[in-house]
Amino acid sequence: MIELRQYQETAIEELKTKVNEMLKYSGNKVCVFKSPTGSGKTIMTAEFLKRLVLHSEKDLAFIWISVNQLHDQSRIKLENYYEDTRIIKCSEFEDLEDKTIGKNEILFFNWQSINKEKNIFIRENEQDNNLTKIVENTKEAGREIILIIDESHHTAKSEKSIDIIEKEIAPKVTIEVSATPKTTKPDQLVSVDFDAVKNAEMIKKEVAINPDIDKNKIKGGADKLVIDCALKKRDELLKAYKKEGSNINPLVLIQLPDKKTGVVDKKEDIISILSEFGITIKNKKLAVYLSDKEDKINLTNIEKEDNETEVLIFKQAIALGWDCPRAAILVLFRDWKSLIFSIQTIGRIMRMPELKHYKSEVLNKGYAYTNLSDIEIAEDIAKDYITIYQSRRRNDIYQDINLQSIYIKRQRAKTRLSGQFSSIFLEVATNNKLKENVNLKPTKLMSELMIDGRIEKLDQIQIVEKKGDLEVGITERELQYRFDLYIKSVSAPFAPADSSGRIKTAIYKYFINKLKIKDETQVQMIVLSQENNLTITNFINMAKKEYIIKVVEEVANKVEIQHEVWNVPEVIDHNSNYDEANYSKSIMKPQYIKSQSKPEIEFTEILENKKNNVEWWFKNGESEIKYFAVHYKDIDKIDRAFYVDFIIKSKDGRIGLFDTKSGFTAKETTEKAEALQKYISEQNQKHKKKLWGGIIVQKDGSFRLNQQEKYSFSEKDLNDDWEYLVL
Repeated sequence: MIELRQYQETAIEELKTKVNEMLKYSGNKVCVFKSPTGSGKTIMTAEFLKRLVLHSEKDLAFIWISVNQLHDQSRIKLENYYEDTRIIKCSEFEDLEDKTIGKNEILFFNWQSINKEKNIFIRENEQDNNLTKIVENTKEAGREIILIIDESHHTAKSEKSIDIIEKEIAPKVTIEVSATPKTTKPDQLVSVDFDAVKNAEMIKKEVAINPDIDKNKIKGGADKLVIDCALKKRDELLKAYKKEGSNINPLVLIQLPDKKTGVVDKKEDIISILSEFGITIKNKKLAVYLSDKEDKINLTNIEKEDNETEVLIFKQAIALGWDCPRAAILVLFRDWKSLIFSIQTIGRIMRMPELKHYKSEVLNKGYAYTNLSDIEIAEDIAKDYITIYQSRRRNDIYQDINLQSIYIKRQRAKTRLSGQFSSIFLEVATNNKLKENVNLKPTKLMSELMIDGRIEKLDQIQIVEKKGDLEVGITERELQYRFDLYIKSVSAPFAPADSSGRIKTAIYKYFINKLKIKDETQVQMIVLSQENNLTITNFINMAKKEYIIKVVEEVANKVEIQHEVWNVPEVIDHNSNYDEANYSKSIMKPQYIKSQSKPEIEFTEILENKKNNVEWWFKNGESEIKYFAVHYKDIDKIDRAFYVDFIIKSKDGRIGLFDTKSGFTAKETTEKAEALQKYISEQNQKHKKKLWGGIIVQKDGSFRLNQQEKYSFSEKDLNDDWEYLVL
């Protein structure tokens, strides 16, 4: 039997009480269970489910969804937990009897297995062995279904996913389990405090970053230095464990940055460095865990506390839910100027392997080593699972408005640089005298590493404080890697994978032809140096701008105008940069806002006024076919799409199309304004629409509207063309 800590007992009882209450209510309810990494979320959930079935008056069945293979890990954990009592049965699809989830039975599967179009578990089949039928049979048997979503912050809330939950499963209660939940307004919340977990000795007291790194002297660059320091710390921990009478073999985790086209492969460099320290795949001291399509080597029994593996190389995917308590040291190599760690990644080294703190304080800390000088802790930076919010159209009050809209498809030349870029860069650099502005003997390029960083509150977003920085010389491989990343970073707005090679070639050609420097390593040092980097970047940007004028615009002006019948989208997905806003008249519920101009914010407040004639309003987006746009030609007679800011439905049936402007933007909007009035006039005449609207500006506390065929604007004096807006 596992001895539960007090915070676990408290959370379990609170979960049991709140879920029991929700089972009594009508409708479908959501409970968020927020608990830090390392707190024992799975065990707490297992015990909660056991107590729930013991004390519930209802017959219950459960569905457990997770990502990747975490559902398997969870199923095995729960099977072991219920081994003695057998009070709850843990099953997969093929284990179900009569295609029904039995009383006190949990059906486990992963999110991906039901989130595909052609999936045997979702679609109808001859055997009726699909989720829809299983849920139907279970409910007909008189059981309430409780859905557990494990690691819910990684469960993408796409339209299909939402439909599966709401339509296929329609659980009585959904329990979202996560250290960093995204649901903002659940019906119930049960939260475990981070300090309670730490005080219970379940996790380490803090994480030290690059401790005493300045005291280690090693030649071979920053990468080799941080690996050397990590391995020395591992040896120190091993001795400390032995002194405590423990046989734990501490594990070093090395996280690689994602592999990018045209960039030196970091994996091979790290494996080469490790071999110098006697750590190889062959002697099983090194394990590799990348992706499903890449290497998975020496992973058998790696979680066991005395396993022989000393170092594991991994990528981001392992940061999600992987449980190896002997992992104590983290080494991270980040991309160009990327300074963000993930709470989930740091969480991999937070568990106490024997669920206690030791006399030796060195064992009560986690350790991170990195080739960065500044670090930020963020909630989640996993790239494999993009957590998004979702807003839905209020169909209870919405009726189709069927507006004519356009979508402009431009030629793809805009997305990548061609071979012409080299000659354009050479011309720009020559004409603007780059040769006279570049220092050919710059200060030696160094890596700056953080010294003695410290993280105590591991569940909080923060900038990590440090003692100082250490300068370390860089190797040719590190220089090449840094140069490749720099080139990719200056490729925007062109696709880095297709365009970075063009920029690199242009730079090398210029240095050969104009500065007579053929050594690529020397060119890289000059370009990346503090004295020259900004100058080179400016010249690259100047050349890209010239390329856009000479090459891109010529092709981009050739467009295909796609005509669409537009209605407010039924569903809009948003990423985590958006915040939920409480608006009563928004046609989208909930309404998510990323950033708004001051006029937009103040106009929204006017729309929300209960005394006006507004039935609903929609905040329009840009650039995508799902948003509303009016065709116009800009001052250069180039076809463009005008995405107005707001579409408004009045109680009298009118549809308003409004775009907020101020100052300079109001002055420079003539083509858009006149195109909008032409559109409104044509639609009202041809299609009997009730459209109105135009450009709106705020002056002296009032909103003014321009609905004139010929647009004019003077900030000093709004003439009679600008009427007072009445909604």
